[in-house]
Amino acid sequence: MPGNKQPVSVLVVVYTGSGQARDIKVLLLERADHPGYWQSVTGSCEAGETLVETARREVREETGLDACQYALSDWQVQNVYEIYPQWRHRYPPGITHNTEHVFGLQLPYPVAIRLAPNEHLNFQWLALQDAAEKVFSPSNRAAILQLPQHVFAG
Repeated sequence: MPGNKQPVSVLVVVYTGSGQARDIKVLLLERADHPGYWQSVTGSCEAGETLVETARREVREETGLDACQYALSDWQVQNVYEIYPQWRHRYPPGITHNTEHVFGLQLPYPVAIRLAPNEHLNFQWLALQDAAEKVFSPSNRAAILQLPQHVFAG
């Protein structure tokens, strides 16, 4: 049975640090459906949701954090990518590409995370370069590497 996910999603890079690039820590989550696949918070928009609402909901569902208590910023970056074949069944027939909107969520320091066990197995706070090397998604890697320009811009 085909899925009904919308091919519009958010990627939320959760991070700490504001002074030096070397001080930035990035939160990564290990996927439950693919152990060894690490990523930032991500998820599809639900009917009627704005992108900001999706970002806040996904952060809450995947980490237990309330994004309204921290600095959530829309980076105005969109990535269009081909949906991995193993996940296409979640979308309506014929949908092969997704548009991902990138956000950042700045925390004052690394905090404990409450994982959604059906979605993630583990979490890590990693240095920026280590996080970029660990994620499986090229767009997630690019977003992490762009992080310093967003931290120091605002």
